[in-house]
Amino acid sequence: MSDETATATTTGGAAADGGRTAERRSRGRLASVAWHLAALALLAVILYPLVWVVGAAFKPSGDIVGSTQLLPTRPVLDNLQRAMEGIAGISALVFLRNSLVLAGASVVGTVVSSALAAYAFARLRFRGRGLMFVLMITTLLLPFHVLIIPQYIIFQQAGLVDTYAPLLLGKFLATEAFFVFLMVQFMRQLPRELDQAARIDGCGYWGIFWHVVVPLSRPAFTTAAIFTFIWTWNDLLAPLIYLNTPEKYPVTLALRLFIDQTATSDYGAMIAMSVIALLPVVLFFLAFQRLLVQGMATSGLKG
Repeated sequence: MSDETATATTTGGAAADGGRTAERRSRGRLASVAWHLAALALLAVILYPLVWVVGAAFKPSGDIVGSTQLLPTRPVLDNLQRAMEGIAGISALVFLRNSLVLAGASVVGTVVSSALAAYAFARLRFRGRGLMFVLMITTLLLPFHVLIIPQYIIFQQAGLVDTYAPLLLGKFLATEAFFVFLMVQFMRQLPRELDQAARIDGCGYWGIFWHVVVPLSRPAFTTAAIFTFIWTWNDLLAPLIYLNTPEKYPVTLALRLFIDQTATSDYGAMIAMSVIALLPVVLFFLAFQRLLVQGMATSGLKG
């Protein structure tokens, strides 16, 4: 083969490789554009209800049901004013305070009791530990509705109906098996050499828990706290069963009152109250979002 023929063959091969590279880049850009368009479409579907609720809070009451527009054409503040005034002479601040008390106490009770139970399952050795852990996991399979009637009978006979005790007592007794399991899995991955080092320094079981396990398990505690706060804040069924006095109602039950008060429901005030009720949850999530992501990311921590 002559030198000219070899040079022409090499030039042709390089041109073909360049063409294939350009084609792959073009396909990659098209796939990226299609992926981003699909993600934006999915995001629009997910955010549509939230945007509609926020827009409806500023619509006149007559335009909420009859209008198909997403945002108000004539924004008004009447709905927010009526929502803050409350209902039946009870201010919206009372309902918000009740929800904060329930959610805050639930967070404290769930995190503390679940952490102690998880520490026992993950780091201590005692007879029947495996069986007790299996029984605890089994409770995850029991739907809440199966327990409603026996629990209600117990609290009624104890005279605790229409108090916050039925809503909070279980939180302080480590009955949230999901969070106990989550913390057990996290604590099991902590190096046991840390326990031995703490024992050499004179720590007992409580000292190891407080000085070693608690600082290293903060991401798991934060994850449990965030989900407990959101679930308790949005809970409707349990307060509906156990609370009878409107002054003790959380926000979720107060929203129901805006529908039941008269034959003509005040949808504007109810939706405005819904927007107000969303703010604490959103702020709580934004404040601890970094720790939540850290808790999820470090769930596979190795010793």
